[in-house]
Amino acid sequence: MLKHPTLDKLQALKLTGMVAALTDQMAMPDIDELAFEERLGLLVDRETTERENRRLTSRLRRARLRHTAALEDIDYRYPRGLDKGLIQSLASCRWAKEHLNILITGPTGVGKTWLACALAHKACREGYTAHYIRLTRLLRELMIAKGDGRYAKLLANLAKVDVLLLDDWGLMKLNAENRRDLLEVLEDRHGIRATIATSQLPIEEWHAVIGDPTLADAILDRLVHNAYKINLRGESMRKRQTKLTSTTDSE
Repeated sequence: MLKHPTLDKLQALKLTGMVAALTDQMAMPDIDELAFEERLGLLVDRETTERENRRLTSRLRRARLRHTAALEDIDYRYPRGLDKGLIQSLASCRWAKEHLNILITGPTGVGKTWLACALAHKACREGYTAHYIRLTRLLRELMIAKGDGRYAKLLANLAKVDVLLLDDWGLMKLNAENRRDLLEVLEDRHGIRATIATSQLPIEEWHAVIGDPTLADAILDRLVHNAYKINLRGESMRKRQTKLTSTTDSE
């Protein structure tokens, strides 16, 4: 008689994992062979797992990653300059814990954004928050935020994100306002949070794209000097996929 009221109370407490586990136990004919402590342990384990899954789902939703990518799915068969040992080391997410940056450069289509998303995805799985945004869009949002009074709040929100993924770095030269805004973002994160940046340009050319030498030095000092650097090479993955599709169709 106590079973159904117990389920109702667990549901009222929003212990949905325990509800599911207890329901499963009630359907198992030999469940009474387990000790009370074992059955309770199974309920707690199920609740813990469900809560962790919900938190991960929430982190991934807020991250807005451009690709659903995972480090386990990296294809090392094609020569792209990927150091498998480095990637396996980064998979531990120690870089996020130690507030280090990751800079990924290489030609278009070689998989920079996908790899960056995979690293951010792994960070989310390890309990860190993340946020993906193209640098051009971020600078535009910061400019708009100044006009509607959200600038300080937007900077504060960016500063709280454990892993900020800035995609397509260096697509345009920065103006004076862009430089100041970017320095504000990176200053808030330096030594406190981790940043991932992707770019078609070699790191040596970033200084010229930023423009003003003094601000460029300040920006790059906060981004480059405490960063892992991954330089991808090779043919565009999209071109390779097109060739594979064409070959398949011809067969």
